[in-house]
Amino acid sequence: MKPVPLTPYARLPRAHRDLPIITSTVDAYGRAHWLLVERPDAISNGPYDALVVTVDDGSVHRTHLSAVTAEHPLLDALPDGGFVLANARSPKHRHRDQVQIFDALGRPSWTFTVGDGIAHLLADEAGDLWTGYFDEGVLGDRLSAPGVRRWSSTGDALWEFKPTSGADSILDCYALNVGRRAAWAYTYTAFPLLEIRDDRPVKVRTSPVTGAHAIAVHGDRVAFFGGYGGDSGRLVVCALTESAAEPVSYSTLVRPGGGGIGRRRVVGRGPRVYVQDAPYADWGVWDLSG
Repeated sequence: MKPVPLTPYARLPRAHRDLPIITSTVDAYGRAHWLLVERPDAISNGPYDALVVTVDDGSVHRTHLSAVTAEHPLLDALPDGGFVLANARSPKHRHRDQVQIFDALGRPSWTFTVGDGIAHLLADEAGDLWTGYFDEGVLGDRLSAPGVRRWSSTGDALWEFKPTSGADSILDCYALNVGRRAAWAYTYTAFPLLEIRDDRPVKVRTSPVTGAHAIAVHGDRVAFFGGYGGDSGRLVVCALTESAAEPVSYSTLVRPGGGGIGRRRVVGRGPRVYVQDAPYADWGVWDLSG
């Protein structure tokens, strides 16, 4: 398959590269964020202090977070300048909430619980939180059981997936993309593509692509990135029909300078797939609309 290089997108400033990177993401506005700590052992001995370094079109902003509790943190930014941190695994052995909301000054302001086994945490432009869950959560926690949910930034349950015509229960949310007007989920076991909009029932499309871990959507096209085994770099662009995603091209996504992508983080936002591989200091992007 033809190699397609990522475009360099955002880089953690060199001044911060001596600190351990705990997690990183790209938000609904295209800003890249890294969560850093002074010492990795602080996470297991928390609460701990952390630093969010934000890169936005070349400018750098730093936000110090206090009293962080997440041992397996997922990070995103909120429209008011604050942040949300969620523990991917529900701390059942401790009496505390798993999601923390921080204000623009880095102070914890709200906590709540959204369920165990969070694979994806994405905030939309309105500040609502979308969560996609992996199998241990879906099968073991009533809050996670729907597979995909939407919450307010104060923990109110706003929406949850329910089995519908063409889509059975979700066992694992492999990929989640939250854009301006819709959210899209790609789920195990049959790997349908779910289109989620406020004003209509969930639309289900069949897909021949298995094992992808990121999706990008633009107009009447969708792209699936990743796969099992030797297909880890596979990029499949499909045409969207009323009932299916039909492949039109196959290629391989590679690093900006060439070479395969190793262990990675991926984020799908609208038409873009953002990819970051070890040592997780740089984000690259591939744009379906380009």
